Amino acid sequence: MILLTVGTYPLPFDRLVKATDAALTDGSIEEEVFAQIGPCSYRPQNMESVELLEKGVFDAYLKKASGIISHAGVGVISMALDNRKPLLVVPRLKKYGEVVNDHQVSIARRFSELGHLLAVYDVRDLPDGIRKLKHFVPKERKANPKAVADRIRHFLNSLQD
Repeated sequence: MILLTVGTYPLPFDRLVKATDAALTDGSIEEEVFAQIGPCSYRPQNMESVELLEKGVFDAYLKKASGIISHAGVGVISMALDNRKPLLVVPRLKKYGEVVNDHQVSIARRFSELGHLLAVYDVRDLPDGIRKLKHFVPKERKANPKAVADRIRHFLNSLQD
């Protein structure tokens, strides 16, 4: 089972929900998909969906999933990495009214560069991303508290200059 989640952001992400539904229609996705679609106006025809899930129920779906398709929110990225789940993200975009700025593009690029997830930036590329998701093994994220402390120290010292 693949989990599709658009997060809990109050703006709809119909673009991703429609593209995932279409991927089920054209055979790009061969597995069952369960979707958490948020305040979406589009109603999927090919997958079971709910607007929101209670945290414990969401966690159970995530643990059961063979892979995840999602927006590029840091919460779901962290959960996927913590659970060693392959993740394909499609950033929400300001130009479609899905978010207030394009910060998810930067998040997707950085985590993709580090090998933690797969990213597509145009829903037309979703079928190719889904094919890659089947065999994708996310690179393990390793905490580096010293680097974080160094960045904070550098920032604080720059305030004194």
